[in-house]
Amino acid sequence: MKRTMLILASALIMLAANSLKAQDYISPERKAAIDSLALEKVRDLGKYISIIGNKSTPWSEANRVIDRAEELFMQGAEIGVSSLFRNEIQYFMVRTYFERLMRLNYDRVEIEWYNIEYVSDLQRQPDGTFVGVITIFQRFSGYDREGGLVYQDVTKKDITVYVRRKETQIGGRLIGFWDVLLGDIRVKETRQR
Repeated sequence: MKRTMLILASALIMLAANSLKAQDYISPERKAAIDSLALEKVRDLGKYISIIGNKSTPWSEANRVIDRAEELFMQGAEIGVSSLFRNEIQYFMVRTYFERLMRLNYDRVEIEWYNIEYVSDLQRQPDGTFVGVITIFQRFSGYDREGGLVYQDVTKKDITVYVRRKETQIGGRLIGFWDVLLGDIRVKETRQR
């Protein structure tokens, strides 16, 4: 009887360990889907930044887009801001960054993101979260009232990406899924175009 209990306990522990391992494992097909989703979220963010920074975007629309953009990020994430005119890089909370972007002192702003790609593969962390880095290049142009180019730079930025296993209830059943959120956006270099 004692031996049977020991075998049963061992089987339960192995089953629990395999269940945890299954939750932490990402198949190559699933990883490709997660990579694609993360890149899509970064591209969405690039579009949102362009809309928010556009001086012709109505105030109410810009605020609606800020709300959407904020949903892409983890709580507490920061975005770096640089300039050719200063050496220091300033970091702002996500909402503060977008609000400052709306108030830039130009009559017209063009912001373009390009060369969006993973530079570090997703790595599993001790808490089960997967973390990777996506690099983008941002071309910023600010114009005056007469349409003259006042300022322009190109900035390379690294965006940390977090992938976490979550559950949601659908029709009374718990369904697991991988959620992708953006973290800090760090400025790596700023140069003239």
